[in-house]
Amino acid sequence: MNGLYQVSALVLGGLLIYGFRYRILDRLRRFDQRNIARQRQDMEDRRDRFAHYKHTLRLAEEQVEEIGEIKVLDERTGDPVTRFVFEGETFASRDEAESVRNEKIVAKAREFYMELPAALAARGKDKLN
Repeated sequence: MNGLYQVSALVLGGLLIYGFRYRILDRLRRFDQRNIARQRQDMEDRRDRFAHYKHTLRLAEEQVEEIGEIKVLDERTGDPVTRFVFEGETFASRDEAESVRNEKIVAKAREFYMELPAALAARGKDKLN
């Protein structure tokens, strides 16, 4: 009886895999494409002397919140208008909000580089002990 359950589970598993094969293959394909893109980016970074700065900006960008979009009534006309919100501050145009967001990203990246010498010095002291 145990053998029957095992064979049934095996057949059911095979049917599920067969049923979802396109989804599984699609995810594997996307995973492979991301891997290839990452390897290509690594090769390009070896030739780019500013790659470290680009990576730092990308990392800082991930740490700063995105710009939100809200629909509100215009104060003067009462018509619905789109406003852009970044860190609780409302902006009339996306360009203004993007400008403030970019300033925040650059400031966060500068912070990293200001703390870097102390972090490297501390790491060197740990190796000596």
